[in-house]
Parts: sequence; structure tokens; C-alpha cells
Amino acid sequence: MEKVKITFLGTSNAIPTKKRNHTAIVINYKNETILVDCGEGTQRQFKIAGISPFKITRLLITHWHGDHILGLPGLFQTLVMSGYEKTLKIYGPKRTKFFLSTIEKLMSEHKINTSAEEIISGKFIDTPEFSISAESMEHGTPTLAYSLTIKDKYRLDKAKIKSLGLPNSALLRDLKKGKDIKFNNKKIKASNITYLEKGKKITIILDTAFNKKAIEFAKESDLLICEAMFTSEDEVTAKEYKHLTASQAAEIAKKSKSKSLLLTHLSQRYEKEPGKIEKEAKEIFPQTKTVKDFDTILV
Repeated sequence: MEKVKITFLGTSNAIPTKKRNHTAIVINYKNETILVDCGEGTQRQFKIAGISPFKITRLLITHWHGDHILGLPGLFQTLVMSGYEKTLKIYGPKRTKFFLSTIEKLMSEHKINTSAEEIISGKFIDTPEFSISAESMEHGTPTLAYSLTIKDKYRLDKAKIKSLGLPNSALLRDLKKGKDIKFNNKKIKASNITYLEKGKKITIILDTAFNKKAIEFAKESDLLICEAMFTSEDEVTAKEYKHLTASQAAEIAKKSKSKSLLLTHLSQRYEKEPGKIEKEAKEIFPQTKTVKDFDTILV
């Protein structure tokens, strides 16, 4: 199965640091380049990472706080000046259309073609290759978590096909669809020629207070990308601002039976000791890593 490539363009919280830019995550899968959030300076991060923003096909907005969207005017200007002619498909929570129209008024000389869809929850993209779902979170403003699911596929056993002498024809397509066929007056069962290649699930949970919906939404993720703005020492502050601690992120990963956890959206207070976040989470969920800007992960 083709790998999903994930690049972290920004991993800070509301205040960027010398090492961490505002939140932005790029997901590459086949012909799709999906940008999740677009903090200030994201267009420059694209340059440094060596990724062309010209290839963006979809934009997922988790919520409309400044550190997640203030890079949009600059990104749109970059796309216009680069001759971007596609329609950028944008998805986000309630009021997404209103906020986009406000940006377009500001960028009257640098407009690109966009289509906007406001999401509450559930599956909103479904292709033969993958689907994307959303779930509402708790952050004091309409906020979404997202889950990308690469679908299971039936693959043909090449050795068996060769031994049977099957030609490259519509017969193979039927087998791949699970249909039995006839070849040389013999019935060939699809179940004997194919095998199931399991898909993958990648869940992204950014700004939110701890909530049970997050656990259910992340259920059995191959990879959970989750905010961890604070350690438990600052749990009161985390609760006040509706954010997660490292231990709460780890608890979501553990209870959802996710396979691995990547922590992002760190507070500037841990700039000199980011290991505190990772250490705390690992005590609950050992398969944890804290990411930094420009880290790339293959799933």
C-alpha cells in the first residue's frame, strides 16, 4: 500500500518561538496534498520544507483562532502570484464561509477560486481510495478533529495469477472486485487469488479540552496526532483555556487503542525543555513522540 506522508510545518501554540512556527500540517497521499490549518508564516515553511503549495488540493480548518488561520491571506497571495488555477476545496466548522469571505474582501486583488463546506460531524469526503471524517471538539468556538481513513484493498496474488496463466484482462478486474471467474473452462474463486490489504487511519486532534468524543473518534488509529500544550503541572490552566495536557493526550491514545501518538502544539513555556511533554505522555502511552517543525512521518 502506498504510504501517507505527513510533514509538520508548524508545531507551536498561539505564540511561535525561534524553533516552532504556528500550526500547519501537510498530508500527501497519491495525488492529494491536504493542508490542515494554516498558521502565520506557513507559506515560508512550505519553502523551507521544499513542498510546493501549488499542489494543495484540499484545506482542512480545525477552528478559526488566529494561530491556525492567519497564514491564509499570505498563502492565497502566493498561490495567485504562482498562477494557481485550481479550485481550492476548503472545509471547516460553522462560520467558515463567513470568515473566508472576510479574507477574500481583504485580498480583493489576490483572489483564488475556492469552494467552502461547513462541517458539523461525520464523513464528508468519500472516494474509492480514502475517506475523511470530522468530529466536533470542545474549545469555546466551533472546532473539529479530523480523521483520514485509507480504505482496505483486495490485492491479487501475482504468483497465483502467473501459475494459472491468467492474462492481463477484465478477468483480473473482476477478481479484484471479489467476483469468481471462469478461465479455460474452470471456475476460479476470487477468494483463492486475492488477499486483503488493511487500510490505515490517521486522526488529528488539535485544540480541545479533554472529552470522551475524542477517544471514540480516534478509535484504533494507526497514528494519532494530538495537541499537548501543557504538562499536568499546568492542568488548571489547560482546563481554563480548553487545551490538553500531555497525560490527557496519552490517555486518549491509550483508551482509543491507537498504535502511535505524535504530540504537537506545544506551549512556548517548554521551549527549553520540550522533553517534559514527551516524558509525561510516555508514562501512560509509551509509543509517543513529540514532533518539531519539518519532521516528516510515513504511515
